[in-house]
Amino acid sequence: MIRAVMFDLDGTLLDIDLAAFLRVYFGALGPVIATVTGSTPSAAIEAVIDATNAMMEPHPDETNRQAFDARFTTLTGIDLRRQDGIITDFYTRVFPGLGAGLGPTPGARRAVETAADTGLLVAVATNPIFPSAAVLERIRWAGLGDVPFDLVTTYEIMHACKPDPAYFLEAASMLGVEAGECLMVGDDPVLDLGAAHAGMRTFFVGPRGGKSADYRGSLDELADLLPKLSIG
Repeated sequence: MIRAVMFDLDGTLLDIDLAAFLRVYFGALGPVIATVTGSTPSAAIEAVIDATNAMMEPHPDETNRQAFDARFTTLTGIDLRRQDGIITDFYTRVFPGLGAGLGPTPGARRAVETAADTGLLVAVATNPIFPSAAVLERIRWAGLGDVPFDLVTTYEIMHACKPDPAYFLEAASMLGVEAGECLMVGDDPVLDLGAAHAGMRTFFVGPRGGKSADYRGSLDELADLLPKLSIG
């Protein structure tokens, strides 16, 4: 029996070519960070990527944001915590425009609403390497901005990243359930299906791949499955 469903965001609820999106994102973010560091946009993004990689390393006593900020300061000498106004302005004014043409994956709302209607806890379990403003905006792009999710994982609150089992265990703890009572739904066979190592059941979204998942299919097929999983 499951008590919670954890949905990946990019490529799962949100229909997005993540590699293409990251090129657009970094293209917009680079000049902003460069004004802070006094470097070129390409050098600024290199520092952002290096600091992002720091979030992937074990740091149980730090949030992902703290790990990011510490590495970024080491690389550039700049404390981003003192630049919150510039960063906030980017995510408020620029980032929303980057979602042009993006929308929900077919069946996304039905799967989320079915989970909630079935009495399950529902989380957006995106890899927590983005600030909350960026995650909430992408949830809106997925047409789910009005949904009262029980948990949304962001870099401000999480202490690990996918596929580290610590990430999945922390998310389950935040929901107040055991890992074995969770179903992780996602499209990445490494990042999302890594939940199995934390003791979660997994649902792979997509027509191909994910052979190690407990279940595979579309989000509409997930919606059909959820009532059965919630009762046994």
